[in-house]
Amino acid sequence: MSIDAITAIDDSAATPLTEDEIFSAHQGGKLTIGTTAPLSNKRDLSIAYTPGVAEVSRAIHKQPELARTLTWAERLVVVVSDGTAVLGLGNIGPSASLPVMEGKSALFKTFGDLDSIPLVLNTSDVDEIVETLVRLRPSFGAVNLEDISAPRCFELEEKLIEALDCPVMHDDQHGTAVVALAALTNAAKVTGRGLAGLRVVVSGAGAAGIAVAEILLAAGISDVVLLDSRGVINSQRPDLAADATSKKADIAGRSNPRGVAGGPAEALAGADVFIGVSSSKLDEDHLALMNQDSIVFALSNPDPEVLPEVAVKYAAVVATGRSDFPNQINNVLAFPGIFRGALDAGARRITPAMKLAAARAIAELAAEDLSADYIVPSPLDPRVAPAVTAAVAAAAAAE
Repeated sequence: MSIDAITAIDDSAATPLTEDEIFSAHQGGKLTIGTTAPLSNKRDLSIAYTPGVAEVSRAIHKQPELARTLTWAERLVVVVSDGTAVLGLGNIGPSASLPVMEGKSALFKTFGDLDSIPLVLNTSDVDEIVETLVRLRPSFGAVNLEDISAPRCFELEEKLIEALDCPVMHDDQHGTAVVALAALTNAAKVTGRGLAGLRVVVSGAGAAGIAVAEILLAAGISDVVLLDSRGVINSQRPDLAADATSKKADIAGRSNPRGVAGGPAEALAGADVFIGVSSSKLDEDHLALMNQDSIVFALSNPDPEVLPEVAVKYAAVVATGRSDFPNQINNVLAFPGIFRGALDAGARRITPAMKLAAARAIAELAAEDLSADYIVPSPLDPRVAPAVTAAVAAAAAAE
């Protein structure tokens, strides 16, 4: 299908937003609860509520697995946050994070046709969050973790995956990683490269940066170098050697095969790809150190690590996280279909194979009209969620 045929794609993002428009749209929140059963007469009431509902409760009591089909729980995604790393705003607390979580739930419904509710918690203690969700498990079917600060987010996701018998994913990590891999797959094609031979620099070693590095390694890219605020991450760096159990130390032992040390200049010398997922700025002089026809993904929002008009002086393909520039790397391309596919397949976990399948599906949708300014489909492309859903469900069934 040509991109011109996708009527949902528009240029409305080019119109500046007004404060009145924003606050009017959020009055009363962005979510409501609807009903699927008619309630127009006494018979309807008797079926949907008492006495009819008692028959359903008795049946579930005798056969607990019936809750999967006779309630909404197994199709309900809870969007969970403690408000410690909200967008680019930082630790603003659970109440201030709620508008973001409402928005995420709305995206689940719009793009994945999954019911979703936000659940913001007034604690940042990992064990308390785990205990809370374990106790609430009968009420939902999957957990989308959102805007939780690193390194706590790693521990929280790992503990929840072990504690719950349902899909759990921290979207700030894995949604970003899936879409970045999809985009890089196509950017490599545009520049006549293969994935395996790329030299990639990831700026930022928090939740998103480490997840991006992980999925690139899983996709067969061995030369991945990460940067944090102290410079290049390698296994010889004293702070990482002193904390061998940290996520950074772990990724240091599995990346940077050339043993690069130093800062951005040393990392970017001879690099093919820059992926920015931090607030650090990328100097134009450092861009000039990269290989010809380089690829630059400046994904920090709202201010990219380098503006596209600067990056295009050196790079053949440029992407950002913003909707007002070409090639938007947007998590909404991934998470609705990933969760829908996992739930459709009855999967207990979202696995690396399912994430790789999602990335391939997203990349393939852009293949027909591939160009330097079109390496991933639009977030509004109606083909995306169904394609990702099918790919993830197939990967789950194959495992």
